[in-house]
Amino acid sequence: MNRTSSKAIRVLIVDDHPVVRRGLQSCLGERPEFKVVGEAADGEEALRLAQALHPDVMLVDINMPRMDGLQLCEALQTTAPEVRVVILSIHNRPEYIQRAIRAGAKGYLLKDTPPEQLVDAVQKIYQGQPVFSPQVTQVALNQWVSRRKRPTATTALSQRERQVLALIARGLGNREIAQRLGVSPRTIETHRERIMKKLDLHTVAALTRYAIAQGIVPLDEEGQA
Repeated sequence: MNRTSSKAIRVLIVDDHPVVRRGLQSCLGERPEFKVVGEAADGEEALRLAQALHPDVMLVDINMPRMDGLQLCEALQTTAPEVRVVILSIHNRPEYIQRAIRAGAKGYLLKDTPPEQLVDAVQKIYQGQPVFSPQVTQVALNQWVSRRKRPTATTALSQRERQVLALIARGLGNREIAQRLGVSPRTIETHRERIMKKLDLHTVAALTRYAIAQGIVPLDEEGQA
């Protein structure tokens, strides 16, 4: 495909909120340089439409039913790798940004991005340039600087500690984890204390964010037993 041609850029909009889809349709659909070829309300529908409609660019929300935007990105790497995905979300938490990039997204924009900037971003993405909202870039930079200041601690965790951390991130308490792993609650409490000390993290919320960011537990399993 020649991405330097003057043909209209084919866009597929993926968001579970109809008002968001209408807004994006209004923003892009009325411009001659774009052709909105379809809309989807969840990742599974979007995956089918991507294969049928062959969009150039997909604007994708993260939190959606059935298949979220990050899972969709990963699936598209196999089924439609030529499609360029832009995450369009209200979230700018580091773990979302990191997972989006690892999943193959070419851009990450916040939903408060002004229309003209959105138009420009879609054109740049189509031409192969990665595009990120300034706030997203700053969050990613801060995270990188933080990691540079201290060595990665995940490798210091034992296999058992990684298992315990994953179960903590899924919302399980000491007794539930102990039952699953066949040990005593006191043993789990000891593991928890060691994990917190090694990672220098001291709340369940912080451990959960860390586990998601490191890929120890998938984002869609957060808080699930």
